[in-house]
Amino acid sequence: MQPRNMSMSGVVDLAAVKAAGEAKQKAEKARADAARTGGAPAPTRLVFDVDEAGFQQDVLQRSTEVPVVIDFWAEWCEPCKQLGPILERLAGEYAGRFVLAKIDVDANQMLFQQFGVQGIPAVFAVVAGQPVPLFQGAAPEAQIRQVLDQLVQAAEQQFGIVGAPVQDDAGAEGAEAAAQQPATPYDSALAAAHEALDAGDLAGAVQAYKNVLADDPANTEAQLGLAQAELLSRVQGADPQQVRKTAADNPADPAAQIAAADLDLVGGHVEDAFGRLVDTVRRTVGEDREAARLHLLELFEVIGADDPRVVSARGALARVLF
Repeated sequence: MQPRNMSMSGVVDLAAVKAAGEAKQKAEKARADAARTGGAPAPTRLVFDVDEAGFQQDVLQRSTEVPVVIDFWAEWCEPCKQLGPILERLAGEYAGRFVLAKIDVDANQMLFQQFGVQGIPAVFAVVAGQPVPLFQGAAPEAQIRQVLDQLVQAAEQQFGIVGAPVQDDAGAEGAEAAAQQPATPYDSALAAAHEALDAGDLAGAVQAYKNVLADDPANTEAQLGLAQAELLSRVQGADPQQVRKTAADNPADPAAQIAAADLDLVGGHVEDAFGRLVDTVRRTVGEDREAARLHLLELFEVIGADDPRVVSARGALARVLF
């Protein structure tokens, strides 16, 4: 049985990967439909107020489909009154590439504190559930546009989140149903594989993911799941203290460093795992170097090619090799 602390929580979320992929498909379908009909429906609900009770649904869940820009403001704040209308106008102009959530800090002190806001106006974004600080103060419109352009570009490149025209509440349910993609023949198999992984049945999870990949080699969700299951299988039963001691005593031994890197990754220390193997590649030559390099590439697959941590580590690896 898999120990309870042997988890991929905080490393990569398969559900988020699947949600991001589905969100991208929906957005692309909405854009294609708009092109066929000569234009998209006039977007509404691009700007909305958010409180603590609605934050989970209105911001975190929505951020898997479209970047959510947050404007922290207060009635007594004069710079807020200057910045707010600019953000609201740009939300309409960007037509669904982001949505604007307005949070009154006086009424929502908990959110104000959770984001670590030092003063207002303050503007953050949430993309795929991840908070991103943007800027503070009533910035010039040209600067705001530049920040927003970078935000929507990063959301698409790193998470596949492209946004889509937002309709009013009356039409939203119908539009979502129209855009819903049909179930794939692998959904039940993937669900069974995920359940096996969560239950600690690593052998069963590995086989289930391999079954999906045998018929659909490009299935990203199955690729990630298989990489996770195989990683957990490698560290199952390992003595973390002994593994780390062996790695410390043998800095140029690729097998020792690989074992420690696996533990780092399972523990959520992604940068440490990558850095350890990049250093091993730097220290070694020949077959030892190749073993460390190939294992690092395998760990990249566990996290996903578009993750910023993977992008950074790939750059570090390239500098060592070339």
